[in-house]
Amino acid sequence: MLQIGDEVYFSAVFLLVLFGTRSAIGASAVTASIYVFIFMFRFPQVPADQASQVLRPTGLASAGVPVVAQRAGGHDAPENTIAAIREASRNGATGVELDVGFTADGVAVLMHDETVDRTTNGTGAVGTLRLAELRTLDATGRHRLREKFKGERVPTLQEAVEECINHQLTIFFDVKDQPDKAAAALGEMYHRHPVLYNSSIVCSFQPKVIYKMRQADPGVVTALTHRPWSLSRYGDGTPRSLSAWTNYWLGVLDVLLDWAHHHLLWNLCGVSAILMQKDFISL
Repeated sequence: MLQIGDEVYFSAVFLLVLFGTRSAIGASAVTASIYVFIFMFRFPQVPADQASQVLRPTGLASAGVPVVAQRAGGHDAPENTIAAIREASRNGATGVELDVGFTADGVAVLMHDETVDRTTNGTGAVGTLRLAELRTLDATGRHRLREKFKGERVPTLQEAVEECINHQLTIFFDVKDQPDKAAAALGEMYHRHPVLYNSSIVCSFQPKVIYKMRQADPGVVTALTHRPWSLSRYGDGTPRSLSAWTNYWLGVLDVLLDWAHHHLLWNLCGVSAILMQKDFISL
């Protein structure tokens, strides 16, 4: 069922539509349609204790605060590599974020960007390179410690997952696109390594990715990633538009987007958390 208190938000939707259309019948129809759509196509959340085990694992260092290494710990070693995972564990991280990409032959690998240009000594889109070609590249790229880690390769998702399990690290799988491929690849990982159900979470800015993952395996803990005020402001906080009127309406859209994440998409996808970039988790 929908969360207690959501009747307030559906009432707000009704009033907004009523204000815009001046039609009580139309406003009622729109509000009822949204409710029925969510009710029919939503996924239930995973059990709360399972989600808690992933988001607040027991036996934490750092005064009980989870420490997650972004891009597997790209400061102390080349990002999204086995070396980064090992360094993150050695430095006390409780989890790592792994960026999932796909090669031309459909193999899931760790890669943040669409191209290999920034993080390796090669060029070109990840999706145009076969795994054998990707394996020839040096993943140290322009990293500040490239001499120390020279020869590090781009790992497959399978290799990275096995390394994380060996170090008992919580995994935050970050998926940016290709929802069908991602759901299939991650579903296979969970099938091979059942321990992942209590030690990993699939995250994405794209609701379709999360919905496909829940569709493939409803037992996986998932989260939507969200940047507050991303429509009206840049990452440094400066307005996107010089027009005060434009910024006002972009701010209104930001509020609606935030509501959609915490209520509409929360219920539809059955996520266990909203990851607010950069370091805040809303439960």
